[in-house]
Amino acid sequence: MNNNNSHERAVVTVLGSDKVGIVAKVTATLAEHNANIIDISQTLLDDLFTMIMLVEVSDLTNGFESLNKELESIGNDLEVKIMLQHEKVFRYMHRI
Repeated sequence: MNNNNSHERAVVTVLGSDKVGIVAKVTATLAEHNANIIDISQTLLDDLFTMIMLVEVSDLTNGFESLNKELESIGNDLEVKIMLQHEKVFRYMHRI
């Protein structure tokens, strides 16, 4: 099997005060950019909202940086922190 066809994945993390529309806006943006959600975990700790998603980003319509900027903009609008990291960077960052 050819490894050049492997799927590129990224981790999306969302952290902030809970409010209506966080999941809807983040997932709609991912869909608009053709990012496929592979797995999702969401937790509410008192009023602190946390969400982690593993997404496939191999076929993004406008590229990784465009998606990252739009997610950051949505985070600013919703007053939450949204981070998009390539899976490999995320894994290497937490290796030590």
